[in-house]
Amino acid sequence: WGYANNEELNEADLLKIKYDGIRPAPGYPSQPDHTEKTTMWNLIKAKELAGISLSDSLSMMPAASVSALVFAHPDSKYFAVGQVGKDQVESYAERKKFELPVAERWLSPILNYERD
Repeated sequence: WGYANNEELNEADLLKIKYDGIRPAPGYPSQPDHTEKTTMWNLIKAKELAGISLSDSLSMMPAASVSALVFAHPDSKYFAVGQVGKDQVESYAERKKFELPVAERWLSPILNYERD
């Protein structure tokens, strides 16, 4: 794990989440928009440096790959993004420079309305 001073966790401790901080990942409740994975990939040059690529649906290849944002602060807490309204999705789509149907597709699990 290696980001906290004097941390000596074995594999079992890591799996039991005994480390400080959180590791939210694209597509999970605290970060429901998978498209942010492309931002992460571009920033860290994942394909060039690690050989990990993204499919059209943004799944990672090879399939055993994992990604997350890592926040080491001991008071970090997981949270979930709730249902979002059309006005929120319209605003988000505008800021991401997406057409509304594209944003709705990626955010479909958290929409509080029926898509047109």
